Amino acid sequence: MDVVIKGLEKSFGQVRALKPTDLHIKRGKFTTLLGPSGCGKTTLLRMIAGLDTPDRGEIHVGTDCYFSAVRKVDKPAHLRNFGMVFQDFALWPHMTVFENVAFSLRASGQKKDIGVRVQEAVEMVRLGGMEKRYPHQLSGGQQQRVAFARAVAMRPQLVLFDEPLSALDAVLRDEMRIELTGLVRNIGLTALYVTHDQVEAMSMSDEIVVMKDGQVLQVGSPEDIYHRPVHPSVAQFIGKSNWLVKDKQVIRPEHIRLMEEGETAEETYSGSIHAVSYVGDRYELQLDMGSLGSWIAYHQDRLPVGDKVQVAVSTRHIHHINAN
Repeated sequence: MDVVIKGLEKSFGQVRALKPTDLHIKRGKFTTLLGPSGCGKTTLLRMIAGLDTPDRGEIHVGTDCYFSAVRKVDKPAHLRNFGMVFQDFALWPHMTVFENVAFSLRASGQKKDIGVRVQEAVEMVRLGGMEKRYPHQLSGGQQQRVAFARAVAMRPQLVLFDEPLSALDAVLRDEMRIELTGLVRNIGLTALYVTHDQVEAMSMSDEIVVMKDGQVLQVGSPEDIYHRPVHPSVAQFIGKSNWLVKDKQVIRPEHIRLMEEGETAEETYSGSIHAVSYVGDRYELQLDMGSLGSWIAYHQDRLPVGDKVQVAVSTRHIHHINAN
C-alpha cells in the first residue's frame, strides 16, 4: 500500500523541525530522505513510525488513516505494522539472534508461528546457522542483518531505516549498502530510508526526497536529482557544482574539460590551477576562475599548481535552475 502524507508539520518549542509537508511513498519502492543534519528527515521518519506526534496534517496508508490532527486519529506505533532499523542496531546483548528477531513479533502481539517466521527472516538475511549466537559473537555487518531480520519478521507494510549504516566502517558500509538494497528488492518491501550520505542515497534509491531547513526541496529519481536540480541547495548538496551564474546556471565537473593550446570551443573560460588532488582514477583540479569563484575539474594527468588554463563548456550541459 502507498503511504500518503498531507500537510504534516512539527515544532519543538520555537523550532520548526518540519514545515507543512506533502509526500507520496510508493509501494514496492526504495525512497530516501536525504539532507544535512537538522533538515527534518528524522523527525518526519519518527512521525510516520508513530514515535513522535505531528502538530498538524495527516498520514494515510492505503485507505486507512493512521494520523489526522483534525479528526483526532493517532494509531499507536505498535499497531502500524511498520518495521524499523535503527542506527545503533538496538540489539539486546543478552538475547541470541533467534530471540532478538522474535522480540519484535512478541512485542507486537504476533505470537502465532513465531518459530517459523523467525527462521524465515533469518534465512532471508543469510544468517542461517547463527540463531544461537549472541550479538557480541557477530561482526558489525551480521548485527546489521539481525536488525533487518527483526524488522522483516513482522511482514511489515513499510520498513523505516534511520541511518542504519552510519555506525559501520567505510569498507563494510559499502558492502552493506549493496547487500541491504538487494535484500529489500528481493523480498519486495517498501522502504523509507534516512541518510545524510549522498552516495548511499544515489546508489540505493528509486526515489530521493531532498530536504533542508524542515522542508522538501525536490523529489525525483537519482538521475533527476543530479542532472536536473530545481533548487540551488540541491545542486550544492548533491555532487560537485560549478556555477556560471550563482544559484542559476550550473555545470558538473565531468562536463567541463581543459583545452589544448590553439583549440577552440563554443564556450570558454579562463582560470588557474589552485590545487590538485589524486583520487585514484583521476586527478581533481580546483580551479580559481576569478569572478566565477572556485570550480572543480577532472584530468587524467597531474598538472602544476599555478598553471593558467582554458576551460571548455558545452552549452547542452549547462543546467538552468528553475528554468523548467
